[in-house]
Amino acid sequence: MFNEICIYEAKIDKQDEIEALMKEVAEFYLSQPGVIDVKYIKRTHRQEDFNAVKEGKAPLRLTRYIGKVTYILHWTVENEEVHAQVSKRGLEKFYKRWNRCLITMPKILLGENIV
Repeated sequence: MFNEICIYEAKIDKQDEIEALMKEVAEFYLSQPGVIDVKYIKRTHRQEDFNAVKEGKAPLRLTRYIGKVTYILHWTVENEEVHAQVSKRGLEKFYKRWNRCLITMPKILLGENIV
């Protein structure tokens, strides 16, 4: 299996637009042959610090967003070829709408499953 993790920094005033777009993109990806799973995540919490993690404290809920809202995409496909084909189709269909919502280009991490 092949994975993409993508980190997006979106404009605060575009949250509704980008979240609606994420639902549309997820449906599109899931309809493509070879796509196994698609998840979009909104960053809503943070750790107080590393000691809090070691002590087993719950993360803190974010109460406001300063300058940006962070989203994460994790999608899984059968292999690199499927990823290339579906990515191309997705960019052709959604790129301009994504671009309106983002502060910077996304950070993209690609790789194969270990376990």
